[in-house]
Amino acid sequence: MHAMCSTYSRLIPSTMQRLILIAAVALSVWWFTSTSSIEAVTLPDGSYAYPEYEFRNAEPFELTARVLSRKDYGSGRESELSPTDLALGWGRMMEDDVVDDIEIWQSGRWYRWQTQTYPIPHKQIQESSANMHMVPANDTVADALDQVTEHDRIRVVGKLVDIHAADGWHWRSSRSRSDTGNGACELLLLERIDWL
Repeated sequence: MHAMCSTYSRLIPSTMQRLILIAAVALSVWWFTSTSSIEAVTLPDGSYAYPEYEFRNAEPFELTARVLSRKDYGSGRESELSPTDLALGWGRMMEDDVVDDIEIWQSGRWYRWQTQTYPIPHKQIQESSANMHMVPANDTVADALDQVTEHDRIRVVGKLVDIHAADGWHWRSSRSRSDTGNGACELLLLERIDWL
């Protein structure tokens, strides 16, 4: 009897340990896949959603441009959706002799520039460049976005979107290439990047 109790007492921890281990592994797999994997899904009405967010007013967007600057963000609600901003230039803003005469930087989710010589008119600089908040549509696109560097010539394909959360928070995209100031950045659900 005592031997059986002893045997039984050894089996219980062993069985419990296995169950705890299985539960821990299952929890780890669930946690990893639910927190690290990103995927925009299409809803029945044709709109898009991201974990805890809904994308509205999707408008197809494609642009061939030069990367004028890149800035990564790791804090703030916006960085959950858009970890990277790309300042992009198209038209004359893709040319070396133009860009070399313009100082470009990013901060606070804005793109800024200044120049002493104006290689092209002020208005043309404004209308041929923009700061764009990149929202990767999936992990593959996120990995590609990680590879983008300043001066790359790329084609970005996706959709301009407005993002809404259930608690009332929202983030809207510009739909114009010629606006400036607050609200002028594009919010791009990025579906593909091609290097030129």
